[in-house]
Amino acid sequence: MDADHADNHLARIAGAIAEPARARMLCCLLDGHARTSTELSVVGEVSPSTASAHLARLRDERLIEVVARGKHRYYTLASADVGAALEALLVVAGLPRPAFQPNTPDRLRHARTCYDHMAGTVAVALHDQIATQGWLAGGGADYALSPAGEAGFARAGVDLAALRKLRRRFACPCLDWSERRPHIGGALGAALLQLALRRGWVERELDSRALTVAAKGQRQLLAAFAPTD
Repeated sequence: MDADHADNHLARIAGAIAEPARARMLCCLLDGHARTSTELSVVGEVSPSTASAHLARLRDERLIEVVARGKHRYYTLASADVGAALEALLVVAGLPRPAFQPNTPDRLRHARTCYDHMAGTVAVALHDQIATQGWLAGGGADYALSPAGEAGFARAGVDLAALRKLRRRFACPCLDWSERRPHIGGALGAALLQLALRRGWVERELDSRALTVAAKGQRQLLAAFAPTD
């Protein structure tokens, strides 16, 4: 890209951020939690139809992306680079970031099933730990495992060879509807839930998607997928 084109692109991005409603939406997404168009319309203090137009502009400039989750569509920042740029602008502006306030009932927010895998704060914490350790490779719509991840999951008792024979996605980020951040879905996510149930780290509640996870069970779950050295 030559200098003129770079300048023009910078001007378009700056224009997209400069509109107050769009700026509020982007700042709201800085905490890493996804939000719906309706939620962002409230944040932006505009009507839902106006919010949709603003979000389309932000998508056109590749500042945000949309994730489909069932019948809902959630918006997130497009990349860490976008977040870093916004953080720098907030430093210049001298403004704090808003805190995420979930409205999901505590019992379901802590741990629950999401189709055939685990969701909630416990599942997101496990995802984050595994990702931070460098066990997940790839990205985007699908996850693969790094060599360390292959060894770690096998050590914890997950039969990876059997999972790869199944006619379904091996592993993918699944957006958590209470935390608005990803947990692990796909065959790997289902295997994690079954392993946790067998080991007694979590228990199903009758007639509910909620899972009971005692503090000890959560510690054991996270410890099972921690590095040995």
